[in-house]
Amino acid sequence: MPEAGSYGSLLDALRGVTWPARRTIRGPAAGTHRSRQRGISPEFTEYRPYRQGDDPRRLDWKLLARTDRAFLRITNDRATLGTTLMLDASASMAFPVATQAKWTQACRIAIGLAAVANSAGDPVGVMVAGDRGVSQLPPRTRRGVIGEMARLFETIAPAGRASLEEVLSLVRPTQRIVLVSDFLAEEDTLLRAARERITAGADVLAIHVVAREEIDPSRTSIIAQDPERPELKRSLVDETREGYREAFGAWRAELARGWRAAGAAYFEVPADEATDHAVRRIASPSGVASAQERGA
Repeated sequence: MPEAGSYGSLLDALRGVTWPARRTIRGPAAGTHRSRQRGISPEFTEYRPYRQGDDPRRLDWKLLARTDRAFLRITNDRATLGTTLMLDASASMAFPVATQAKWTQACRIAIGLAAVANSAGDPVGVMVAGDRGVSQLPPRTRRGVIGEMARLFETIAPAGRASLEEVLSLVRPTQRIVLVSDFLAEEDTLLRAARERITAGADVLAIHVVAREEIDPSRTSIIAQDPERPELKRSLVDETREGYREAFGAWRAELARGWRAAGAAYFEVPADEATDHAVRRIASPSGVASAQERGA
């Protein structure tokens, strides 16, 4: 599992990266995201004639002096956006067993995104769902939150099953919610829970971590075993390998369509992708897609 001191180069690579909200948000506190609140920020939007009861601080006094007409400068205020990162710590996230590449990548993505959000003054928290229940840190803005997350990840080893849909229901719907998982459990209930959060106002992102060995398994004969249901085993040989690859690719494409249809942003991240690159495309306003996400 990742050590708390192993993220330095990642954090250095992400300096200056921003992560704007995908939509305008509600929020009274000053921050970096476009808010639905109208206020007195320096970002000018439009003029409106002054009406009795309006805040005189919004008057454009220079325009009043020139034209003898009272107009308000309407602006978009900026708000903070609470971000909760939800990590799947079920047994399948420990694959491959020798490297635990999926879990390592999930932790690094969470640390990277948390650091980017924290640098903008956004409250950042984490919830990790595994066989021991939920380990969590509530959203905070203080500087030490990234180190606290790293130390929390050190104490967790993926095992058993995780009920992400139950954890998702605990998150405030006004927040940005980032799900980091391999989504190998029953996805229908999770999608339904995510759709409810989105309808209630949440900005949901689904980060699908996939091991290279899952995309392109070894050509040697192996026995594939479900880590969360050990009784399920299947041989993977030359005769079945191509069928597996086609089925796995079709499932990933269907998964992406389902999340996007629900209103979430979806990103597939190979476990061997450079984490800083993955974080940059997740945080990008344009949401740069991988070849798989473009349907290649």
